[in-house]
Amino acid sequence: MTDNFSGSVDKMLQPNLLEGQQQQYPLEMMMSTNTLENEMANLREDELESKSGSENLEGGASGDDQDPNNRPRKKRYHRHTQHQIQEMESFFKECPHPDDKQRKELSRELGLEPLQIKFWFQNKRTQMKTQHERHENTQLRNENEKLRTENIRYKEALSHTSCPNCGGPTSIGEMSFDENHLRIENSRLREEIDRISGIAAKYVGGKSFVPYPLPNLGVGNYGMHGTTGGEMYGAASDLLRSFSAPTDADKPMIIELAVAAMEELIRMAQLGEPLWLPGPDGATEILNEDEYIRTFPRGIGPKPFGLKTEASRETAVVIMNHVNIVEILMDETQWASVFSSIVSRAMTLEVLSTGVAGNYNGALQVMTAEFQVPSPVVPSRESYFVRYCKHHPDGTWAVVDVSLDTLRPGLGTRCRRRPSGCLIQEMPNGYSKVTWLEHVEVDDRAVNNIYKLLVNSGLAFGAKRWVGTLDRQCERLASAMATGIPSGDVGVITSQEGRKSMLKLAERMVMSFCGGVGASTAHTWTTVSGGAAEDVRVMTRKSIDDPGRPPGIVLSAATSFWLPVPPKRVFDFLRDENFRSEWDILSNGGVVQEMAHVANGREPGNCVSLLRVNSTNSNQSNMLILQESFTDSTGSYIIYAPIDLVSMNVVLNGGDPDYVALLPSGFSILPDGPKTHGGTLVGEVGSGGTLLTVAFQILVDSVPTAKLSLGSVATVNSLIACTVDRIKGAF
Repeated sequence: MTDNFSGSVDKMLQPNLLEGQQQQYPLEMMMSTNTLENEMANLREDELESKSGSENLEGGASGDDQDPNNRPRKKRYHRHTQHQIQEMESFFKECPHPDDKQRKELSRELGLEPLQIKFWFQNKRTQMKTQHERHENTQLRNENEKLRTENIRYKEALSHTSCPNCGGPTSIGEMSFDENHLRIENSRLREEIDRISGIAAKYVGGKSFVPYPLPNLGVGNYGMHGTTGGEMYGAASDLLRSFSAPTDADKPMIIELAVAAMEELIRMAQLGEPLWLPGPDGATEILNEDEYIRTFPRGIGPKPFGLKTEASRETAVVIMNHVNIVEILMDETQWASVFSSIVSRAMTLEVLSTGVAGNYNGALQVMTAEFQVPSPVVPSRESYFVRYCKHHPDGTWAVVDVSLDTLRPGLGTRCRRRPSGCLIQEMPNGYSKVTWLEHVEVDDRAVNNIYKLLVNSGLAFGAKRWVGTLDRQCERLASAMATGIPSGDVGVITSQEGRKSMLKLAERMVMSFCGGVGASTAHTWTTVSGGAAEDVRVMTRKSIDDPGRPPGIVLSAATSFWLPVPPKRVFDFLRDENFRSEWDILSNGGVVQEMAHVANGREPGNCVSLLRVNSTNSNQSNMLILQESFTDSTGSYIIYAPIDLVSMNVVLNGGDPDYVALLPSGFSILPDGPKTHGGTLVGEVGSGGTLLTVAFQILVDSVPTAKLSLGSVATVNSLIACTVDRIKGAF
């Protein structure tokens, strides 16, 4: 790109004007062919002429203008008065291109010929144009010299990088600046890097990314430390704190990684066999790793020892505008909210570019995130990556993530994201076609045995789960925005304000549940080491100034187990209010009745409901329960929380739901593996059964400063054990 830019400047400075032509054409015609030196000379002449007068031939070839030898005399100039110049300057500010009528009026007012007026305005326009181009040429020269210098330093820095393990050249350096081969193979990538660097420089303290030296880009130091599941949970928070904003020296490599990852994502999303092979069930695809290495020989380096590859691809059409999807993906708050069952924590460490033209085209940001399965026995996955968004010429948007673990090789990461993300194509009527790709290398040895088949199949962290969640959330948002709801059905909330408030409250309830049930350590929970059963994880948290939670000490207890029945049967049983008394100890045997509901999807089970428990004890007040149930192709959830009548009335009238205190409990219902798995015996994990997680959040003391008692832990443990026994007994 630097060479092309330099060429344009050099071309601008090439002399093309033939001698002797200066006096034959108006100055505006001469500008396109003058050299820079001639332009400057003409400028001085024009300035003099503009200030002193204009060419006015007072005699033609007659006597006064010829000497005795019939030689033509020099032209004489009529000098404009100061008044004439001021008037024309003032008129020029309003109209630099006067027409014939205006020139005639000026000539009458100023006592000049129309031709004098015409030449004066021509020269004035030429003067302004020359001044502007002279200033622009100076800027272009300076910028060109700066780019040449930066490019040389960038090449030198990359040519001297080496792998700390083997001492050889790094894969990134080889890929981008490998002598003449680079100029041919990666000319387009270099052009895009230069463009992004220029954009990003505007947003990072006015500095350019190019001149900084690059760090050592080693791909080693991924050794496994043999941690157990408990040790892994304890080390996660330390690992998250280790991630920090990139240094100036990191940024050139980050930009280059992002550009290369974008190209890899697009190719992997579009290619078929032999890169992607049909799975055993015919509905899924398997990545051919040998073909992947041949197709993408460089990438982010070889797979570290001890990590296994997970790769999946999924396509769906969702009811959301493509621009809104891009906005969700590029805003970590919205992203973590929409995918709350998958993303337990997300943080943007630094924005390298906010994009151009008022959108996210070219946006580049360094992030950390933690991904989870809603179960306490599946470790979360932490990632440190760069996210890059691009709007391609064919109208497709693409958002790609790629790990930056090579910047922090001493962290010993257990999850590395190869280029992963999605392509988003605009469809008619506000729909979008989304092609999602997940490609990671991970150590999953700490996963509980009953979940290994689910994780290995890609249903736990793979593309199908991301697309299914996005599809469901798009339907949910469309439901919240729906108008003209028929009022014929009993319990249907027709008020749009009431529907929005109720769905917003339920959304916060789901996020709180997912934050307390998974194995993430990113939330404000403290694991209780003693007093709980071996297969139950108990955590505690003190709530003081959070209006969305009751003040005091809160306990969260969660456990996971396997049931030899299909997930749909479990989902239908647990969400049916007629069977609630069979497992819900807190309902105390009362009759549960649905008072109102908001449908939020095409699946009958996707809805937010308001339930009333009619207690059999006349001395006990009736209790309201807010519940959301939803299902997709990768799992189902039923989440509920008790709520007081006054708060619920505020919500149904469209009031702010953020001040309603909630303590959610519920169930995560996942398949125990893919639908068809050869070789598995009936009655074993993988035979079509259910992985069920039960979780409770309970206020054990309303005084935040109180100490947690072992009796409270034992009570919560007993509650969850009794609920599990009842559910098992029901099947």
